[in-house]
Amino acid sequence: MINARTRHNHPCETIGDLAFYFHRHRKLDGIKVGVVSPESNILQSWIEASAALPITVVQVYPQKWHVKTAAKAYPRFSTSIDMGELTDTDILVTDCWPDDATPAELEGYRVTAAVLDRRRPGTEFIPCPPVSRGEEVSADAMQHPSCRVAAAKAFLLHAQNAALEWAFGVV
Repeated sequence: MINARTRHNHPCETIGDLAFYFHRHRKLDGIKVGVVSPESNILQSWIEASAALPITVVQVYPQKWHVKTAAKAYPRFSTSIDMGELTDTDILVTDCWPDDATPAELEGYRVTAAVLDRRRPGTEFIPCPPVSRGEEVSADAMQHPSCRVAAAKAFLLHAQNAALEWAFGVV
């Protein structure tokens, strides 16, 4: 088994989510990914994906936790404090709240069923495990029809197999 997760990025997680999305929708070109997360390895992998693929990525979070340098280096990446940015995303990803945050600072950045209901039909909600219900997501969001965490994470195996095949030169 490989995970390839570091403090800087989490490539297999992102590749697995993209493979899941492609499997369901048969496209990646032009999709928009919303990441409700502080600067983190998950967010960094999505930013890197925006450099390699024709996708856009927006970080939606309080400015205190925005990625500082990526916007200039990655033209298809942006930051916002407006949860309304998520209404037209094709994929919505969350990551854990930062340890130095208070609940009052992040209350408005919790993904709830109401947030998911404002998105277009057919969009995917893929929170990154471990998920803290009552923090980055609500319990009703985890039960929402657009929540695809279990199905999406099944694609991690395929992403990790592909990484091993690449590493060992298997064709």
